[in-house]
Amino acid sequence: MGLAMSTPVDEMDGPYKRRWLALVVLCLSLLIIVMANTSLTVAAPDMVKDLGLGSSDLQWVIDGYTVPYAALMLILGTVGDKYSRRGALVLGLFVFGAASVAGSLVDSSTGVIASRAVMGVGAAMIMPATLSLLAATFPREERAKAITIWTATAGLAIAVGPLVAGALLEDHGWASTFLINVPIAALGIVGALLLVPPSKASGVDSIDYVGGALSVVWVGSLIFMIIEGPHFGWGAKAITAAVLAGVGLVLFVLWELRHPRPVLDVRRFAQRAFAGSTLAVALFFLAVFGAFYYLTQHLQFVLGYSPLDTGVRMLPLAGAVFVGGALTAFLTPKFGMKVTVALGMTVGTVAIALLTRVDAGSTYDDFLVPLMILGLAIGLSLSPCTNAIMGSFPETQLGVGGAVNSTSIELGGSLGIAILGTVLAKTYSSNLADAAAKVAAGGGPKLPEKALGAAQDSVGAGLYVAEEVGKQVAAGAAPKIGAEKAAQLGAQQAQTVVEAVHKAFADSVAHTSVVGAVVLGVGTVVVALLLPRRGPRTAAGGSAVAAKGEAKQADAEEKAGSRA
Repeated sequence: MGLAMSTPVDEMDGPYKRRWLALVVLCLSLLIIVMANTSLTVAAPDMVKDLGLGSSDLQWVIDGYTVPYAALMLILGTVGDKYSRRGALVLGLFVFGAASVAGSLVDSSTGVIASRAVMGVGAAMIMPATLSLLAATFPREERAKAITIWTATAGLAIAVGPLVAGALLEDHGWASTFLINVPIAALGIVGALLLVPPSKASGVDSIDYVGGALSVVWVGSLIFMIIEGPHFGWGAKAITAAVLAGVGLVLFVLWELRHPRPVLDVRRFAQRAFAGSTLAVALFFLAVFGAFYYLTQHLQFVLGYSPLDTGVRMLPLAGAVFVGGALTAFLTPKFGMKVTVALGMTVGTVAIALLTRVDAGSTYDDFLVPLMILGLAIGLSLSPCTNAIMGSFPETQLGVGGAVNSTSIELGGSLGIAILGTVLAKTYSSNLADAAAKVAAGGGPKLPEKALGAAQDSVGAGLYVAEEVGKQVAAGAAPKIGAEKAAQLGAQQAQTVVEAVHKAFADSVAHTSVVGAVVLGVGTVVVALLLPRRGPRTAAGGSAVAAKGEAKQADAEEKAGSRA
C-alpha cells in the first residue's frame, strides 16, 4: 500500500484496514478547532490586560472566529465533496496553523480578530471534512461507533481546552494558546496524508455556487446579528444584518428549490428524522454552550480557581461524554433514536435545572454532579443525531451532511451564548445595583455611579472595581488612622464589595439556568414529537442490510429532488 495513502476506499478489497488510525487523525483535527474557542475563554483575561481590549474588542476576538466558520461550512463542504475531502482537510489544517502563528505574533485587537477570522476559515474546511471522510472511510455498519467516538472527542475538547490553556498560562503568555495549535495541525496534516484515504464524490459535474453564496450571506448575517444585537444593542449594524439574514434565507430556499443540483436540498427538512435531529443538535448546544459560558466564569471569578484549576475541574464532563456515547451503542438499537435522543435532552434539562440552586455559598461540589450529568447528556444526544443527519445524505454529499451538522452546532452555540449571555449580563447588572444599595444602606462603601457602571459590565470588572475601592478607602483613611489600620479598613471595604459581586453573579447564574432549562425542556418536547418512532433505529446501529437499504433510499431521494 506504500507510505502515503493513495487508494480510495471504494477501490479496496474489503474495509480499509487502518481506518481506526485514520479516525484518530480526524478526531485530532476536530479537537483543535473546538479547543480554539473553549481555550480562549480562559486566556481572555490575560489578553485584556496585555492588549488593552475593551468589552467590544474581546467579544469580537472570540466571535470573529465563529462568523466565517459557520458561514462558509456549507459551500466548502460541497467543494470538498467535488474535488477532494482529504485535500480540504489538509488545506484547512494548514490555514488554521498559519493563522494561529499570526495570532500569536500580533500586538493589537485588530490583528488578533483578523487572525481569528482566518482560523475560522480554516475550521470551516476542517469540520465538514472530518465527518465526510469518516463516513467515506468506514462501512455503514461501523459508522455509528465511529461517529460516537467523533462526538465524544467534541465533548472532550470542551473540557480539555481550558485545561490546556490553563497549563500554558501558568508559565507563558496568551500567545501560547495560539501556538499550541501549530504542532497539532502539523501532526494532523502528516497523519491525513499517511493514514486517511483520498475521497471525493463521483458524478458531480458542477457546484451550485449561487446557492453557496446565498448560504454564506444568510448564515453569516444571522450569526453577526446574534452576536451584535444582544451584546452591543440593536443599532443599524444589527438591524441590517437581520434584514440580510431574512432576505438571504428566503432567496436561498427559493433558489435551492429550483436548482437541479442544489448545494443543499431543502426538501430534506420535510423528513422528520433529519429535521428533528438538526433541531435537537442546535437546541442542545444552545443550552450547553450557554451553560459553559457562565460556568467557567463562576469557577474562576467566584470560586477563585486559576485557569489550570478550572480546566481540571471541567474534566468530569469529558469523561461523562464518553460514558453517554458508549450507552448509545446499547440504547439506540434497542429503543430507537427517538427514545435515546429524548432521554439525552431530558437528562440535559435536569443538569441545567440543577444549576438553579447555585448561590454565593456554593462550592465546586455543587457543580460536579450537574457537570457529569451534562456530559452524559451530550454523549446520549449528539451521537445518534449526527449519525441520522449523515445518514440522510447520499455518498456524493457527505461533506454537505457534515456541514449541516456542524452549522447546527455553531448556530445553536452562538444563540446560547447570545441569549443566555444576555440574560446573565442583565440579571447580574440588576442584582449588583440592588446589592450595592444594600451595602451602602448598611454602612458599607457607596459606589460612585461611574464605578457602579463599570462593575456592572462583568463579574471580572466588578472584582477589579472592588480592589480599586479598597485602595481608595485606604488612601483616604491613612492620614487619619495610620497606614496599617487604613489598609485593614480598605481590605474590609473591598471584601464587602467582592461579596456583593459574588452574590450578584451567583444569583444571576441561578436565574439564567432557569431560562436555559425551560428552553431545553420545551425543545425536548418538540424534538420528541418531531422524530419518527422507528425509522432512525437502523441509522444508529441497525443491521448492515438495513443500513444499505437506507443508503439506497437516500440516493433515490436525491435523484428525485434533482428531477423536481
